[in-house]
Amino acid sequence: MGLDLMTTIEQYLRAIGWTISASIGFAVGVAIALWIFDIISRDIDEWEEIKNGNIGVSLIFVSLIVMIGLIVIKVI
Repeated sequence: MGLDLMTTIEQYLRAIGWTISASIGFAVGVAIALWIFDIISRDIDEWEEIKNGNIGVSLIFVSLIVMIGLIVIKVI
């Protein structure tokens, strides 16, 4: 038994829907996480530190973004 065309199209649309859902969740999650991190560290201008070549701050941002991505993957 093979899949008919309508079932295949339905599967593709479902996959596209989950992809859009994951990308929106990831974008919102990262935005919220960076906003909270900015509130917690008011004394430091993170973006200026990254522009000045501070690797530590950029590594914190990268780890924050990766962790949010892992959480979004687990939820979806």
